[in-house]
Amino acid sequence: MLRLEGIHAGYGATTILHDVSLDVQAGEVVTIVGANGAGKTTTLRTIAGLIKPTAGRITFEGQDITRLPAHEVVDLGITLIPEGRQLFADMTVHENLLMGAYRAQARAKQKDTLDHVLSLFPRVRERLNQSAGSLSGGEQQMVAIARGMMARPRLLMFDEPSLGLAPIVVQQVFDVIDTIVKTGATVLIVEQNVFHTLKAADRGYVLENGEIVLSDSSDALLTNDHVRQAYLGI
Repeated sequence: MLRLEGIHAGYGATTILHDVSLDVQAGEVVTIVGANGAGKTTTLRTIAGLIKPTAGRITFEGQDITRLPAHEVVDLGITLIPEGRQLFADMTVHENLLMGAYRAQARAKQKDTLDHVLSLFPRVRERLNQSAGSLSGGEQQMVAIARGMMARPRLLMFDEPSLGLAPIVVQQVFDVIDTIVKTGATVLIVEQNVFHTLKAADRGYVLENGEIVLSDSSDALLTNDHVRQAYLGI
């Protein structure tokens, strides 16, 4: 479904990603793990069209999207749930959700999608008429995920979904992701919480200093000596 081949990308004259190659197959849950500053967010932003690579190629369902602007990437069915939620704090939860359905294909089925999303997020349903900024961090993360799903994406990308959340809320967020996965969604997760994300994923890539240093099944990575020492403290 998604393939990155030899991607180099960064900000201005600073190159963050060096020859990054990875793929995500339809129906898979794939994670990119690594320390803060490894290039994980840059990878997602490059896929989403927010950063233009200086070398390499990105294809989605066989189409070259390397140079497409972000709004056209969304139109193809790739949705990024950004780090830090980035909700419209003064708007209601309901209004935030509707903002996620601006794609023509999503608008046409907005009511059905909203009903489905609210069935997955009962807490969000309870908060529909509240301002997004009045919610707790965990509730805001649920709204951000629900807003992303309103776009009816074929690939859903999560950028640090557990960032800044209490441990009990982190588990709730990953339970929600697991529920989404069971609906058959294709998911790419970037996360510092290596244990939780590898438990949720089918396969994983380890990104260090902008380079892929390991790739394997999640089970294999959880027992890999380097991963256990560097990221799990074992």
